[in-house]
Amino acid sequence: MKRTKVVEILKSVDYGKEVIVKGWVRTHRDSKSVHFIALNDGSTIKNVQIVADTDKFDAELFKQITTGACLSVTGVLTESPAAGQSSEIQATAIEIYGTCPSDYPMQKKGQSFEYMRQYAHMRLRTNTFGAVMRIRHNMAIAIHKYFHEHGYFYFHTPLITASDCEGAGQMFQVTTKNLYDLKKDENGSIIYDDDFFGKQTSLTVSGQLEGELGATALGQIYTFGPTFRAENSNTPRHLAEFWMIEPEVCFIDMEDLMDLEEDFIKYCVKWALDNCKDDLEFLNKMIDKGLIERLQSVIKEDFVRLPYTKGIEILQEAVKNGKKFEFPCNWGDDLASEHERYLVEEYFKKPVIMTNYPKAIKAFYMKIDEKKPIFNGKEMEETVQGTDVLFPAIGEIIGGSVREESYDKLINEIKSRDIPMKDMWWYLDTRKFGSCPHGGFGLGFERLILFVTGMQNIRDVIPFPRTPKTADF
Repeated sequence: MKRTKVVEILKSVDYGKEVIVKGWVRTHRDSKSVHFIALNDGSTIKNVQIVADTDKFDAELFKQITTGACLSVTGVLTESPAAGQSSEIQATAIEIYGTCPSDYPMQKKGQSFEYMRQYAHMRLRTNTFGAVMRIRHNMAIAIHKYFHEHGYFYFHTPLITASDCEGAGQMFQVTTKNLYDLKKDENGSIIYDDDFFGKQTSLTVSGQLEGELGATALGQIYTFGPTFRAENSNTPRHLAEFWMIEPEVCFIDMEDLMDLEEDFIKYCVKWALDNCKDDLEFLNKMIDKGLIERLQSVIKEDFVRLPYTKGIEILQEAVKNGKKFEFPCNWGDDLASEHERYLVEEYFKKPVIMTNYPKAIKAFYMKIDEKKPIFNGKEMEETVQGTDVLFPAIGEIIGGSVREESYDKLINEIKSRDIPMKDMWWYLDTRKFGSCPHGGFGLGFERLILFVTGMQNIRDVIPFPRTPKTADF
């Protein structure tokens, strides 16, 4: 007889049928005449209750059925008299695949998430992390489904690169060189001629630049893969290894781009509400009691479209009225998370797409606005057609822009920012040969999962987080 998953058992009303379930013990309690075992196999947040009569099994067997033990149970599916569950299994045979001794790290109740990060290989078996990982899976399905339905092509970009998309320089180097015996030139610079690729290479911070190449051939593409940043940030919002979704679209303007960003993220949130009901209800009860209401509000509300200059005016007015921020919010500043969340959670009380940022705080490839903004009666510096989507409880969740399609303007930006030309020749070719208007955005997958699950730390929405001084498992 084949095993039946718990998620299917709990839907079945085929009472009287013999079934086999296999999984891990969540709880085990007993009275004098009967034992109750909650069994979970990861297919659902819910457990199936196993009812085992005391006199039908060896007493030594029950001693081995502890939290975390792995069992195979054969029994009869019956209607449950207990509240909150429709079915249970009257056990006729129990086989223990793996016992779980008392030092099992997930045995205690009420462990902190910080404690559980020490046991990332075991925390996945808990209810909370099972729910998060099932939602993570569903969000990945939603992303592929959305883009496929809208005519995008899934485009694979390299993880190893010789260029820095963001110009930040905070990248993980990839080398086969002997680090204890490095060849250097007369200036003390490392010679890479004998390295595997013959030049200095790193793990990518983004697939965008290569994605632009794909878009100019296929019209509209998206990437979805891991990216890496060697930024020494120990915050609840940063990882050294994370996943990015980056669509790139030809013949798109800023209004079209904002429409795409809003439609895409609403689709993903609705997918979670439609397909992850049990897991979301669990997280809403145990982690964030406003979670489901917040997700539903995102679908219902039109996102505010707010120019950066107007946003600064709102923030400065709030300061005049007594609002205290840790960081300054002057025109030209890159907004901190506290500023973004004030606009979203307190002022507008809905998601915001902030646009037209100062050129100096954005990437070299963003298209420059035709007109300079006026702030306090004064003409300010140039701004760009950037679009950041700001969400409640998160801050920035999407960063996008219309790309500069002019060869001359782009090369001027590259020179003014001292970006090495030798690494950018292939990218510039897209502006030499049949250049076209285009744009796109990047969505940090883990930030989306943070929002959809209500979790508070980005390290808790990826199976095995990579952060400064942490690369276990």
